[in-house]
Amino acid sequence: MSTARASSLATENNAAKAVALRKMKRVATGLLILMAIIFTLAFAFQQQYPWLEYVRAAAEGGMVGALADWFAVTALFRHPLGLKIPHTAIIERKKNQIGESLGEFVQENFLSHEVVEEKLDQLDIAGSTGRWLAKEESAQRVAQEASTLIGAALEVLDDHDILALIESLAKKHMLAPEWSSTIGRIVSRVIADGHHKPAVDLLAERAQTWVVANRQMIVSTVAQHSPSWVPSLVDTLLGEKLHKELSKFVAGVRSDPHHPMRTSIDEWLKNFAADMQDDPAMIQKVEALKHSLLGDPQLRELAATSWSSIKAALLDAMSNPESELRKSMVAGISDLGRRLSHDEQLATKVNAWVLNAAGYIIDNYRGQITSLITDTVARWDGRETSDKIELQVGRDLQFIRINGTVVGSLAGLTIFSIANAILR
Repeated sequence: MSTARASSLATENNAAKAVALRKMKRVATGLLILMAIIFTLAFAFQQQYPWLEYVRAAAEGGMVGALADWFAVTALFRHPLGLKIPHTAIIERKKNQIGESLGEFVQENFLSHEVVEEKLDQLDIAGSTGRWLAKEESAQRVAQEASTLIGAALEVLDDHDILALIESLAKKHMLAPEWSSTIGRIVSRVIADGHHKPAVDLLAERAQTWVVANRQMIVSTVAQHSPSWVPSLVDTLLGEKLHKELSKFVAGVRSDPHHPMRTSIDEWLKNFAADMQDDPAMIQKVEALKHSLLGDPQLRELAATSWSSIKAALLDAMSNPESELRKSMVAGISDLGRRLSHDEQLATKVNAWVLNAAGYIIDNYRGQITSLITDTVARWDGRETSDKIELQVGRDLQFIRINGTVVGSLAGLTIFSIANAILR
């Protein structure tokens, strides 16, 4: 519900309460006036009609009760008839103390560790949450809210700050560490485990394919580099011979796992890996290559490109209910709900975590929570506070005036009847 809608409903609700309060005030005041009229008439004609003495006594008691309760109820909110009688306008004068007392009451009776723990023990938070999340519409709703929140966060984030952060992290974790030794150890491990052999196989296959496909180029190259006095026929024969031997060589490398060329490649890679770990000159070359590839301008451009791509992809995926990311979110939320509702061990862990988290918050922050009440009441104007409270409970308090009128009438009638019976 939007803030404007909630404010509109609150205003309408307060207006309805104000109407009901005025209505009950008129009823209570009307009873007081009725008692006064009855008293006046009974008092005027009681000599002619002695039974009116009982009516007068009842009306007199009703007026006293009505006036007493009117004074009591009014004194809570304002000075009766504008007279600054001591101990009146109690709420207006004591609003700060009322706020503090209300805060202490909430803290002691609602925000105690024992009360919260007892209530949470009665609630299967994990189970009820899991059953709700397992529903398709619930998972869709959670995914929608999460997508809205993530999208809003992405829009609010300053791109320059994000780029600076990415660049800083890249410098710290990519440029600052020394790569050569790490790469050397990785290469050594790859060679020891034989994981490089498929790459050598692929290289040999491509070499053989190239040699077979470029016979004429090899023959021509031999002829071009041969002395001019050598007959062309000899050049052709030499080129053909070279191509044949080269084809046989690469075919042997490809088919023979123990070919000397393969052994020499393994040996060269082992030496290269060792040099990257132990040879200062090689380490310096690798580090220089790293910095040339990931220099500041390139790093900044990489960060900008990466962030722009990631942000655009996330915003698009979050806003599209049919995107794979949104579907994965919904599926993940539903799966979590099913696990929470069926996996007792997981549910127990989640409930324990909720209990511990609630206990921590209560133990460490309940003072700040209750200060919301006391600080809010302290900021209110005294007159405003009194009006707000009267608007909420004033209608029910008018029944005190009505009851006071009725009880006063019965009390006055009873006292007069008893006195009349004893003294006459």
